[in-house]
Amino acid sequence: MQTIGAARRALAEGRMSARALAEAALARAQDKAGEGARAFTRLYADGAVHAADSVDSLAKAGGTPAPLAGIPVSIKDLFDVAGETTLAGSVALKSAPPAAADAVIVRRLRAAGAVLVGKTNMTEFAFSGLGLNPHYGTPASPWDRKTRRIPGGSSSGAGVSVADGMALAAIGTDTGGSVRIPAAFNGVVGFKPTARRVPAAGCFPLSSTLDSIGPLAPSVACCALVDAVMAGEEPLPLPQRPLAGLRFALPQRYVLDGLDAGVSAAYARALSRLSAAGARLVELPLAELEDIPRIMAKGALVTVEAFAVHRKLLEAEGAKYDPRVASRIRLGANAAAADYYDMLRQRDQLVARVSRTTADYDALLCPTVAIAAPAIAPLERNDELYVKTNLAVLRNTTAFNFLDRCAASLPIHRPGEAPVGLMVVGEPMADRALLGVAAAIEAALASD
Repeated sequence: MQTIGAARRALAEGRMSARALAEAALARAQDKAGEGARAFTRLYADGAVHAADSVDSLAKAGGTPAPLAGIPVSIKDLFDVAGETTLAGSVALKSAPPAAADAVIVRRLRAAGAVLVGKTNMTEFAFSGLGLNPHYGTPASPWDRKTRRIPGGSSSGAGVSVADGMALAAIGTDTGGSVRIPAAFNGVVGFKPTARRVPAAGCFPLSSTLDSIGPLAPSVACCALVDAVMAGEEPLPLPQRPLAGLRFALPQRYVLDGLDAGVSAAYARALSRLSAAGARLVELPLAELEDIPRIMAKGALVTVEAFAVHRKLLEAEGAKYDPRVASRIRLGANAAAADYYDMLRQRDQLVARVSRTTADYDALLCPTVAIAAPAIAPLERNDELYVKTNLAVLRNTTAFNFLDRCAASLPIHRPGEAPVGLMVVGEPMADRALLGVAAAIEAALASD
């Protein structure tokens, strides 16, 4: 995978054109032997080449390049593009009117010079961490292609598009882990910002409380640049954080239950390398994480808010939904308003309590996902296995969405092994500081 920084240098030095970058990404997406047909629901082949040519023309005229000038970027099929119907990974919206305007983040990406290569496939309506889609097919993780393993969801095509060179960055959404899980299963970096930092206007919602919009890319620096563009911030260099002396809390409860042997081994190796590089690792019970299932015992926050979004469409087009997605959305149908209010109040209290516990640490560390990516076929056949696996995949990431945190997933597996992610979790609205810490961790792990 080529980083955005390397591509920008090649463009600036004339060693590569934006058109060549776009054509290479499109060629990967259109390769019939690859995953492009399942990773994308729509390709912007002509539009991408035209946008790339505009970047090249500006460069020849001596213009100042925008932050993402010429960089191929994919966007999840949740984001409005003017003149197109936003499908959200479903067939139930095919007759919906086209979007009148681009989503805010799409406008910002275009203004920053990004070359949009297409819309990526996803779990229908973003409601699963596995990435299966019965309507448009399921793209497979690049690991163990013969077996065909899940890409992670819901931003399934996003993760595959970066891992397989169809884009240098992908834009996903993360309500319960939908950026970090595909990042972990595809061996790339994923960043989930604090939800309120990036505007969601023009993005089909799942949960208005928990939805966040974040990038997947080859490196932390790539994610930081794209995140800054989407957040409307100046894309400044990340703060330099020497790893030696940083204090990391290692939650001991909840997030370490039921780890696969491969995940456990990769996590232990990563911690050992960080300790050897001078980081201070402190085991922290963080039993507060176990309060999250109790708070949601009368209905998960996401199901209540998702049902509010979908109830009219379910009445009209419910037969067209993936039954597994429809059944989860309908769990929110009988939620009492008082229970919903109590859940929000208890969440606020828990966020404040955990922030007091973790304030003295530079980040929390834990595995992004407890298990390695399982095979697609058994999950397609077995509803019970699907539900059990979905819960296991979402558990760790969902906890920190509930706690209003920013978080990154960094690949920590060895070449040839099943991809494993290390989740680096920051305080609410401490996104830039967290990205600086994640970059220091990334450098230390890469130096081994």
